[in-house]
Amino acid sequence: MNGNYLHTITWIGELLEDGNIPYQFTGPSALFIQGVEIKDTINVSVDVQWDVFDETFSLFIDHAPSQPEKNPETAFFQVEKDGILITVRCLFNRTIKTDPYRLLIPVGETELWCQSLYSYLYNAEMQSNRDEIHAYLLSAQKGFTAENEQAWNQNNYLALVNRYGKPDELAGKIKHNPRWRLHPFYKYMGDIVGRKVTHLMGSNGVKAVAMAMLGADVKVVDFSRENATFANELAESANVCIEYIVSDVLSLPPKHALGDQDLVLMELGVLHYLIDLQPLFETVKRMLKPGGRFVLHEFHPISTKLITSSGKKHKVTGNYFAPAIENNEVAFSKHMPDEDKQSLSKVIQRKWTMGELITAVGESGLIIKVLEEEPNHKIHDIGIPKTYTLVAERSGDMH
Repeated sequence: MNGNYLHTITWIGELLEDGNIPYQFTGPSALFIQGVEIKDTINVSVDVQWDVFDETFSLFIDHAPSQPEKNPETAFFQVEKDGILITVRCLFNRTIKTDPYRLLIPVGETELWCQSLYSYLYNAEMQSNRDEIHAYLLSAQKGFTAENEQAWNQNNYLALVNRYGKPDELAGKIKHNPRWRLHPFYKYMGDIVGRKVTHLMGSNGVKAVAMAMLGADVKVVDFSRENATFANELAESANVCIEYIVSDVLSLPPKHALGDQDLVLMELGVLHYLIDLQPLFETVKRMLKPGGRFVLHEFHPISTKLITSSGKKHKVTGNYFAPAIENNEVAFSKHMPDEDKQSLSKVIQRKWTMGELITAVGESGLIIKVLEEEPNHKIHDIGIPKTYTLVAERSGDMH
């Protein structure tokens, strides 16, 4: 089916492109183009710009299309090619080119416009394909994680020393005021003395050591061996114990997700390493004990996806809704000498909207208690959110 189907959708895309018709493949057709394995035989569905619908119909006239059917909301016609049914539709007063979920996907020697698979995770009409989408994203995540892991294991230890000083020097600074290292989300952590805490994607161990100083039983999960080396040296210098597990979060051994953690923490610049949030929050839920708390402190998508700031000037340079997967500089590169930056590998990231985050947490079954959006404290950035803290809990029911 794939070869014949691919030939048909490529023919449609080229026909519409040559006709200068704004379009995008939708439904299972769009998922197929993006690499999602569709088990059942599927037909083709494609949306076109409403004000060129009649012009689009004329492009298919040599292939015996059905007569267009119209109502106040939509119009469509159908045509068959190579045994595959094609439905061409328009939605009135909807602009195809400004759909934020419209992506140009390379397919063979051409490129095809289609509706992003992310838009279908919350589409009631596509519920039957959700498992297939999540399976595809999980498979793709493994490859991206391998690339990101490589990037975070190249000279990161040196970057940490350049940023913080040697571990023994930093330990003294943390001892002076460990609570400050947990600002502004410490107020949501409660009394952590004797509590079991896991810091997922816990990086250099600064927060873990601070929590250990405050009496918590702390575990860190992160895939960077260089982060682990720095964190363990930092803990030793601070005379506290932490358990550092070098692992991808989604590959965490089952013995570390036993539902016995009082608190799971994630903070600053971590969510964008995941191209699907569902498996993350399922993991968080499995780790927490009934009544346990999840605290997420992250950069606000207004600042990471939409606005670029330079002094007093602010520009809307991004697309808040864009579901693009990006190649970016690894975060610690800014702490490396310029001559060493060129050799650093890129990292692969997917930046999330607030709506996507809240929906994913809610679908996991965790109960959202707080969403605090925090301002940027620079004088020129007053009124622009910089970070946010989300607090969620696992219900007391084990099921």
